[in-house]
Amino acid sequence: MQSHALVQNDAVVLGLLALILGFVFYTEASAHPFWKKFYKYVPGLLLCYVLPSFLSAFGIVDPARSQINFVASRYLLPATLVLLTISVDLKAILGLGYKALLLFLTGTVGVVLGGPVAFLVVGAVSPDTVGGVGPDAVWRGMSTLAGSWIGGAANQMALKEVFEPSDRIFSQLVAVDILVQSVWMALLLFLAGRAPAIDERTGADTRALDELRRRVEAFHDQHARHLTTRDVVFIMAVGFGVTGIAHALGGWIAPWLARTAPGLERLSLTNTYFWVVCIATAIGVGLSFTPVKKLEGAGASRIGTGMLYLLVASIGLGMDVSAMITNPGLFAVGGIWMAVHAALLFAVAKLVRAPLFYVCVGSQANIGGAASAPVIASAFHPSLAPAGVLLAVLGYAVGTYAGWICGLVLQALAS
Repeated sequence: MQSHALVQNDAVVLGLLALILGFVFYTEASAHPFWKKFYKYVPGLLLCYVLPSFLSAFGIVDPARSQINFVASRYLLPATLVLLTISVDLKAILGLGYKALLLFLTGTVGVVLGGPVAFLVVGAVSPDTVGGVGPDAVWRGMSTLAGSWIGGAANQMALKEVFEPSDRIFSQLVAVDILVQSVWMALLLFLAGRAPAIDERTGADTRALDELRRRVEAFHDQHARHLTTRDVVFIMAVGFGVTGIAHALGGWIAPWLARTAPGLERLSLTNTYFWVVCIATAIGVGLSFTPVKKLEGAGASRIGTGMLYLLVASIGLGMDVSAMITNPGLFAVGGIWMAVHAALLFAVAKLVRAPLFYVCVGSQANIGGAASAPVIASAFHPSLAPAGVLLAVLGYAVGTYAGWICGLVLQALAS
């Protein structure tokens, strides 16, 4: 189908995204009273995510036709994960304690329970919205959405093969996935900008987070040096070199498992992208125990964060509010589903006095996966990005299992 978007060239799209990022960073650093007051209430990172969506909303860019997000997720994301994790203080992250894992698992349970709750609530008001028979049954599409919101696209596609929704239902739930996830991420970024005040009001224990930040800052101060061309080349070599290795190994492991153990497809273990993310993260963590870690002193994580912002903009490009027109009832399902997920997270966080960071990253490690969990984590502090990466990888591991359970419950309710 011919796209009617004003801009068809991805080189132009990339330029527009770069200009948006430049505008945000320029105005955020401005001493003008208007901008100082504006950014007091609106986080810059949130604008980097929301402004690109206007390109889609006004028909300037067609995200479905653009390859920017694919390139960013396949090439920039693995390199970013490497550059963010080579400086990881694994001992300190493990020192965050059980609360980080507890909130992540709470987010998973919230998705598993939220789907059936939304199905029942909307079904009681509008049975046709969640009805359908055979491949057109809405519960089948919702099962794939559960996989996406616990793990990621790999888990979603695995569950699509398991529950076999029609292309029509699947595409409608993909629209729900993108829009509801986008609105939720925007809200989390907004909350992240107010984390200290919220944690103080709730009496959260932030000592472990403060210690992690202190240790990372101390390491950076000890090894900081002027960035040279040699450093830039080495940093690029590590980031994109490991990305190449991850793609090479993932491209071999996934097909091999598909041939020798096809049953592992249910666990996303035959998906190449799953292995690329896991291998890049594992190598990055491994390099943190080697002298390569000293590249952090030259700004490895800053370069990684720069690529992460471009990834944020490419994700925001896919946020299309006009998609609500397609099937507004299904967006009510997505909204209720996310509300259950959020309510459970905040309830458990209040019970264990967990900082807002655990809530936001625990949620996004489920809902957004490796592409956005480090974004949310770095909104609190750049040193916390690796924690988001590690939890997101855990989401890939449990996403298909938990999504499958959610699908079975939905199937039982539908019948």
